[in-house]
Amino acid sequence: MSDFDPVRIGVVSISDRASSGVYEDKGIPALQAWLGQALKNPIDWQTRLIPDEQAGISATLCELVDVAGCDLVLTTGGTGPAPRDVTPEATLAVAHKVMPGFGEQMRQISLAFVPTAILSRQVAVIRGRTLVINLPGQPKSIAETLQGLPQGTPPVPGIFAAVPYCIDLIGGPYLETNDTFCTAWRPKNAQRPPRA
Repeated sequence: MSDFDPVRIGVVSISDRASSGVYEDKGIPALQAWLGQALKNPIDWQTRLIPDEQAGISATLCELVDVAGCDLVLTTGGTGPAPRDVTPEATLAVAHKVMPGFGEQMRQISLAFVPTAILSRQVAVIRGRTLVINLPGQPKSIAETLQGLPQGTPPVPGIFAAVPYCIDLIGGPYLETNDTFCTAWRPKNAQRPPRA
């Protein structure tokens, strides 16, 4: 039995071709691998592989939050400017609060690698007591935006550093990170004593 709070995480890969079997989905395994390294908490995964359909994306997000009871939902794919890229619209449609800082920071990180980062439209929202974040579609970009550029000059924090405290504030479980891989930031009065 783990001393750490269990967490239920929804992982949604949004791709017409992967969901129809044209090629293998790489988004879900990439997210699970990264989060598995980042968190000490036991994770109950809720995975979904769906096409780029706005109504279907919105319905999946509502199901993961309202029915499955996820504490955190991460999507990958469908955030560019192409006609079929509708993940941000589908996410905003089910939002109770918008968290623009996540998208701003993701684009800032990605701009360190490619000038086309300004074309990405990722958003983050809160629905009920769940944080929902759109991530890029490429596994390398997923890791970069979550982890940031710790070796950069100056270092650039990844967005995941803010996720545990955000989940605290909305009433979710206390997420604990493997600090050698990714460090969560909390004010001193919100920190619990560290555990092994």
